[in-house]
Amino acid sequence: MSGHSKWATTKHKKAVIDSRRAKSWAKLIKNIEVAAKLGGADLQGNPTLFDAVLKAKKTSVPKDNIDRAIKRGAGIGGEAVEYSSIMYEGYGPNGVAFLIECLTDNKNRAAAEVRTALSRNGGTLADPGSVAYNFSRKGVIVVPSEGTSEDDVMLAVLEAGAEEVEPHGEGFGVITEASDLVSVRSALQDAGIEYDSADVEFVPSLKVEVDADTARKVFRLIDALEDSDDVQNVYTNFDLSPEVQAELENDE
Repeated sequence: MSGHSKWATTKHKKAVIDSRRAKSWAKLIKNIEVAAKLGGADLQGNPTLFDAVLKAKKTSVPKDNIDRAIKRGAGIGGEAVEYSSIMYEGYGPNGVAFLIECLTDNKNRAAAEVRTALSRNGGTLADPGSVAYNFSRKGVIVVPSEGTSEDDVMLAVLEAGAEEVEPHGEGFGVITEASDLVSVRSALQDAGIEYDSADVEFVPSLKVEVDADTARKVFRLIDALEDSDDVQNVYTNFDLSPEVQAELENDE
């Protein structure tokens, strides 16, 4: 299980998402608003918006909420949204690196909430650049394994610009250059292969394998950070062995 994309896809994450559906919806809606503001309300002409809406639908966000978010983002009907994007860098338990991506209408509030979550859960803020150098912007497409093999995925995406296909939770992660995300996503669609999400994320070049105790502390810190409405995404460089993953799932 890779730690590059939030918590990857463990039973633990699913339980947390189930208990926080409203908060998850709010962040998905914010993604839609920002995508519509940057690229317009036409889903076919705005791939980022297309994927933001798809992810929201897969998380059962009501259609009316999605439509209103698109209109707000695009400035249709008089409503408008203004968010600032801020990236904080930090270290968690045992030196695990954190990139914390915020979308906020109040920078002071966002900074205070990130600082508090870190300090209360064994983390510290880091100087700009001290963590980010270990991460690269990549396209990450998550494909469920049901009905699809790794060979099928590989065959569909390699010529479209995919860099690699790797195990990702209960499916596969297709890694691309950020600029190739749309073409690789389209190749999957052309091959009739469904995907769960397609996002530009920050992927670590060097991962750190952690034991179960450290992983629990890292999860608690991620949990605290994601409690903030301003925190949109949390990226880390931790990695879990199958043995540690199995131990964590036994905690449930």
